[in-house]
Amino acid sequence: MASVHESLYFNPMMTNGVVHANIFGIKDWVTPYKIAVLALLYEMSTTKPMALLDRRRLNKLILPLQQGPDLTLEQFLKIVEECCLRMVNAVKLRLFLMADGELQDMEHFFTILPSAFSDSEPFKTSVVGLFMRQMLLAYNKLSFSQVYKLYKSLQQFCHRGNQPELSALPAEDMELTSNEDPSADHIDKDELDTPSLHQSELSRSEESQGPLSQKQAEYFLARQAYLLKNDENKAMSPAKLQDELNNILKFNPDFAEAHYLSYLNSLRVQDIYISTHSLLHYFDRLILSGAEGKSNGDEGYGRSLRYAVLNLATLHCRFGHYHQADLALQEAIRIAQEANDHVCLQHCLSWLYTLEQMRGSDSVVLTEDSVKIAAHFCLPYLASLGIQSLVQQGAKQGMPANKLLDALRGTDIMHWKQSLSELIEISLAQTTSIWRMYGKSTMAQQQAQLLLNMNSLEPVNFSVQQNNTEAFAVALCHLAELHAEQGLYPVVTDIMKHLKQQFPPHTQHAKLWMLCDLKIQFEKAMNDGKYHLAEPHVTAITALNSTEGMYRKAQLLKALNQTTEASKILQQLQQQCEKSKNTQMSIRVMLASAELHWDSSGFATALPLLLQALALSRQHNLQSLTSETLLHLAFTQLMLGISEQALGLVQDVLESVLAHGSLMDKGRALLLAARCQMASAGAAAQEHRLSAVELAVHTLDEAAVYFSRLDCKERMRDIYYLQARLHQTLGNISQRNRCAMLFRLLDQELPSSRMTVVNRL
Repeated sequence: MASVHESLYFNPMMTNGVVHANIFGIKDWVTPYKIAVLALLYEMSTTKPMALLDRRRLNKLILPLQQGPDLTLEQFLKIVEECCLRMVNAVKLRLFLMADGELQDMEHFFTILPSAFSDSEPFKTSVVGLFMRQMLLAYNKLSFSQVYKLYKSLQQFCHRGNQPELSALPAEDMELTSNEDPSADHIDKDELDTPSLHQSELSRSEESQGPLSQKQAEYFLARQAYLLKNDENKAMSPAKLQDELNNILKFNPDFAEAHYLSYLNSLRVQDIYISTHSLLHYFDRLILSGAEGKSNGDEGYGRSLRYAVLNLATLHCRFGHYHQADLALQEAIRIAQEANDHVCLQHCLSWLYTLEQMRGSDSVVLTEDSVKIAAHFCLPYLASLGIQSLVQQGAKQGMPANKLLDALRGTDIMHWKQSLSELIEISLAQTTSIWRMYGKSTMAQQQAQLLLNMNSLEPVNFSVQQNNTEAFAVALCHLAELHAEQGLYPVVTDIMKHLKQQFPPHTQHAKLWMLCDLKIQFEKAMNDGKYHLAEPHVTAITALNSTEGMYRKAQLLKALNQTTEASKILQQLQQQCEKSKNTQMSIRVMLASAELHWDSSGFATALPLLLQALALSRQHNLQSLTSETLLHLAFTQLMLGISEQALGLVQDVLESVLAHGSLMDKGRALLLAARCQMASAGAAAQEHRLSAVELAVHTLDEAAVYFSRLDCKERMRDIYYLQARLHQTLGNISQRNRCAMLFRLLDQELPSSRMTVVNRL
């Protein structure tokens, strides 16, 4: 299921994707790149006959050019060329006239620059006007030596195409700290062909750079924080982003928001040391920048201290340090109670029941209290998260599906009213998982498709699509498994390809599709009888999920006739499942143990396990596991000679299996039904025997269709064997010879196995 507690992470830096930053002590200055931007603005103002579409494109480009990082001349011209080819030639001509001329040409440009805008009202109030006045003021403050060095940097910018190093403007002159690195590599030609303005940050991080201006740093942090939240795949890589943040913090260690972005970046690579260090530094700087300095209330370091401890608790929860998380939560609760901060207390209570769930304890009472208090204080987000957590716990405890879905439907109404798109996605993913758990594959597929086709209510910036959340990963994994169950492996390949592109291995939700892909490959190898291919998947699954890995290992050992080792693993797994209250896995372990009893001590000894599994599956409303358990009971009855009762059980569950089961389940159910019909025909009267045998032949034909879709040759060999015997009884010599020939071909191709149609389901 989708993880509810992931949405509880407090992010004080983000407010609708905007970073509230204040870079202390760093001033804005003139660079050759900003001269190029000024030249573009001047040409746009003086060039009157311009197409309306070109002017609109250029107007949309101005703000990212002003706030973005400095670009090389080639990158800058390429971006402008995509908007207006005519403007590129004009800007390039003006820049090269200054660079190839004398110093007075650059001085003349700054002299005539205000004349194009001074008469217009936007020059006084707009962002463009503010930018130009800042540049003019910064230029007028330069001494002659500084102007000369700026002119030399402009020449280097135009003729070499490289971004100017701030070492050309020394620290003692520009009131900035120099960050010169003579060994810095230059940008390759391939990197110059950058298709997007925002991608230029990648090339910037590869060079030694000076400090960003205030607007540039705010823009950079806002974009990267937004991408980490909404589309981590498009954000900078963890290493490059950390290098850029280190460069920002080197010139301004008190920049609090840079520390918080470093904390988020460290979480991507599971670095406990740097994430803790950055988180503590963020709140330290936040407290130092507080104006009031109150110990209590909603402002000052009192509020920062409460949320600092709370964030530290969430960090320990993410890394599995439950004892440290509990201590931090208790401290946050104490401070919030002293300050009478009900909102912080509610966040603490939400994390308290989340921590209990992570430990495997029963947290229903805490969750209910959290929902009631959140509703009382009008906190719909936390109340909805609590309800969804209650639904998740109720599904694990076996509550009826109608009650769970009614609760989700009530919260969905509030989500749509409040435009809480993130909670809508979690709700749809939870519904998909509930239907899948209860064995309703058609409804699960419908809910997954509904989520994937839903238009997000989240504002989309930076060309980001809201489709990389955990809920989307869960839905896509469900679709992949559902298609794999129906034998549609080319579709599964396409889904997995999309998942790998959308959630690269370094992202936090990549483990979902990794585990899903491994389980699908394991099941396919087992169905094909290629156990040597399934063995490496067991090791990989165990690394991601120890419970699933142990169960798959037991399956593989059972298929390899290593019953003793398989029995030991199943016993150990059963104890773990009872301790963690994993009902689904516990039932599967009981069914696997019953199959081991068939091979060793007899069929009668498997009945107590099967009856216990049947009681558990019915108690928790697990329809798919109930059907599978009944099929095991029917097979046991068939082996004990009670064919009539076995046939009745199969007929009771056959409709459900054909409607919602996998191809393997459908084929196994029909194969078992045919064997029950064969056994019943042996005890029937002579006049009904032939009709019963013919019915069994038709049932085997239907089962062969499902097994052939899966290319399950072992099962097809069993079917051909049974069909040959039935055709022999009916006197169909040609059909008997055909089935016997097909059986012989598969028997020669496949390795010999002790598991034959006689003693397996």
